[in-house]
Amino acid sequence: MRTHSPFVMDSTPFANLDQPLDAARLAEAFQAFARASDELTVAYSGLQLQVGVLTERLDLLLAALPAGVVVVDQAGRVEQCNRAASSMLGEGLTGCDWQELAARLFESTDTPGEWALLPLPVDPALIRRVSIAATAQTASGGRIVLIHDVTEAWRMRVASSRNERLAAMGEMVASLAHQLRTPLAAALLYTGHLANASLAAEQRGSVADKALERLRHLQKLIDDMLIFARGEALGREQFGVCDLLAELAATIEPVAQGQGTEFQSDCAVPGEQIFGNRKEIAGALINLLENALQALGTAGRLRLSAGLDGEQVVLRVHDSGQGIPAELQARLFEPFYTTRANGTGLGLAIARGVARAHGGDISLVSSAAQGTEFSLRLPRVQGVGTTAPAKPLSSMTYQEVSS
Repeated sequence: MRTHSPFVMDSTPFANLDQPLDAARLAEAFQAFARASDELTVAYSGLQLQVGVLTERLDLLLAALPAGVVVVDQAGRVEQCNRAASSMLGEGLTGCDWQELAARLFESTDTPGEWALLPLPVDPALIRRVSIAATAQTASGGRIVLIHDVTEAWRMRVASSRNERLAAMGEMVASLAHQLRTPLAAALLYTGHLANASLAAEQRGSVADKALERLRHLQKLIDDMLIFARGEALGREQFGVCDLLAELAATIEPVAQGQGTEFQSDCAVPGEQIFGNRKEIAGALINLLENALQALGTAGRLRLSAGLDGEQVVLRVHDSGQGIPAELQARLFEPFYTTRANGTGLGLAIARGVARAHGGDISLVSSAAQGTEFSLRLPRVQGVGTTAPAKPLSSMTYQEVSS
C-alpha cells in the first residue's frame, strides 16, 4: 500500500508545464488581457475626469464662500486657503505656521468666541471682528479652520445697545428734570442765605456745608447720567479677579465694621482674569455692596465672592437682609427708580450697563428667608496671560467643532 507524506508535494498539476502552449489559447488570453487593460484605462480616465470636475467644483465653492477657509496640515502649517481667508488675513499664507499666524493676527474681545482682527486700525469704524471654529481631519491629522466675519453683527449689537440707552434716556428726561430741580433749589436757597450780612459766622459755615452737600449731590447725579448715557467701557485692561476683590474688600470692610455688619470676601478663582475697564467694574460692584449695606442697616452679614460658571466669571454680592419684594425686583434696574430718599436711582442701571458693555449681565435672586444676592457675570479671559489680552496660541482656544 502506497502512502503519501504530508510534506511531499504532488507533482501531477505541473505535469504539462513542459508541453508547448496552445497558440490559440495564448492569443485569446492576450486579447482578454488587452480588453481588461483598455477597460481599466477607460475607467481610470473617467475617474480622473470626475476628480477634475469635483476639484473644480470644490475650488469654485471655496472661492464663493464668504467665510475664510484655512486647511492646516498635521505639522500645523497652512496647506491651503480660499480667497476670503486671503482677503482677511493677507496673501502668502501657504506654508506659514498657523499658531504663530493666529497669535499675530487675532486678539480676544469681551465677547466669548469673537476675536478682533489685527492690526487694529486707528479709525474704530474699520475694526473687524471674526468668529473662528476648527474641525479636526481624522484621516490626515490636520484641521480645517473656518473664519466668519461677524463685524456687521457686532456693529448692529453695539448700535442696538446704544439705541436702547438713548430710548431709556428719552423716557427719563422728565424724571431727570425733577431730580435736578430739588437739590438745585436747595443749593440756591442755602447760597442765598450766605448773602445775608447779619448771618453769624457759625451759621454761615453750616449753611455753606449744606450748600456744598447739595451741589455734590448734583455732581454725582450728572456723573451717573453721563456714565449711563455712554454705556461703553473705555480704557480696558486685563486684571486679576482676586486682585479686584481684595481692593473692594479693603474699601468696604471698614464701613461694614463701622455699622456692625459681618463682612466676608471669598475668591475661589485664583489666577483667573477679566478684560475691561477696571474702574467701571469696581464702581458697579461698589454700588451693589453699598446697596447691600444700606439694606442691612446696623446688623447682618455681607459676602463678596467670585466663582466660575462655564466661560464666565461670576461676582456675587450676598446679604442676609429681609429680601426684596417680588413686585419691586423687576423695577430695580430701571433708571431713576429708587426706594431711598437720597438715592439717584441710577446705581443699579449703571451697574447693569457696565456689565452688558463688557459682554455680561447682572441677575438678582431674593427672598425673605435667604436674603438677596446680585450676580455680576463677565466673560473670563480665554488663555490667561499677564499683560495683554489672550490670543489663540497653542491651546487653540477658539471653538473646536467635532467632525
